[in-house]
Amino acid sequence: MKKETIKLWGLSLFLTLSCATVLSACSESDNSIEQDSVSAIADKVWAFSQSHPDGFTLDIRKMAEPTEGIAVSYAETQNSHSRDQLDKVVCHALSHDGYVGGWLNTENGLYYFDSTKLFPETSLKEAIQFGQENAQHSVFILSTYTEIPTDGKVAEIVERGTLLVGTTGDYRPLSFCEADGTYWGFGIEVAKEIASYLGVETGFVKTSWPTLTADVLAEPQTFDLAIGGITITDTRKETMLMSEGYLANGKTILCRASESDKYKSLADIDKPEVRVMVNPGGLNEKFANENLTHATIIVHQKNEEIPSLIAEGEADVMITEITEAPYYVQTDTRLAAPLLNEPFTHGEIGVLMQKGQEDLLEMVNNTILKMKSDGTLRRLHEKYGLVYAY
Repeated sequence: MKKETIKLWGLSLFLTLSCATVLSACSESDNSIEQDSVSAIADKVWAFSQSHPDGFTLDIRKMAEPTEGIAVSYAETQNSHSRDQLDKVVCHALSHDGYVGGWLNTENGLYYFDSTKLFPETSLKEAIQFGQENAQHSVFILSTYTEIPTDGKVAEIVERGTLLVGTTGDYRPLSFCEADGTYWGFGIEVAKEIASYLGVETGFVKTSWPTLTADVLAEPQTFDLAIGGITITDTRKETMLMSEGYLANGKTILCRASESDKYKSLADIDKPEVRVMVNPGGLNEKFANENLTHATIIVHQKNEEIPSLIAEGEADVMITEITEAPYYVQTDTRLAAPLLNEPFTHGEIGVLMQKGQEDLLEMVNNTILKMKSDGTLRRLHEKYGLVYAY
């Protein structure tokens, strides 16, 4: 007998014996679901499946679909398909958690069923561990219709217990690192929301604008994702993954308040006598080099120092973002942002990560969507004095 045949025979025997044990336990237990038999309940589940070709998770004790939780299938009922194999799935579910999951395999036209365990959505680690123990490829979050691989990036982060976040720490009020190593800002709070959604802690790793792309693509990875003032661009999306936007953005300027009337357009700035200061390696420097060919460009290494240098007269204009400029205007009366409501560009800020981490990207996007829908994102905009565009 071939090795593969022995394996299949052994698996078949295992499932047959398991089913016999479950059926026996099922017949001996007191299942008070309207005194229906296993077959009668299976008939109902089958009828339900025929009107749900996209799949379902069903509480067969109430014949209702739960809207929250993490569904994970049991190994004992794996590969059960069609009506004739549904009784053993229902029996197992009645003897365990009372949930049955189903999905249509469009390749062979068969509807597959599993007895399912439901975990709270705050127990992602436990759900993934259960999935691994039961030889499942993924777990499924019901509230967001998110499938999480049991051997993917999310599983790695959950097992580690910490989401490693790369951030520059020089971009008030989105990401700033104080002298004692404490991080704060709009993007920092978004990162903590993502970590909370994953059920893990947050760890911050310093990166810089010149090295951002290299740091994201580094092998081995130094962090899982990058956040804090990172504009979504087609160029970045060619080599990396970027989330949905969580903050509207656009290029603008900071200047001395006493000279705010001088700058009404790019043409007013693009003059040899105007000293424009930018930080190196990011989109601010790129914008200045492409659009201010006559102005005097000064590159300063530390982004957070530039506003004060403008106020002190070391340069005349800072190229910045509509997300950053309001903070400095509010905290330093010597500064103004005369073109704040007329940005030179329009875009959004998002989360950056390596390709191949699509499961993490989906979790990040779901967190952003949740923050938009429950008001968390709006409250953060208000807290940091930023315009809410969603």
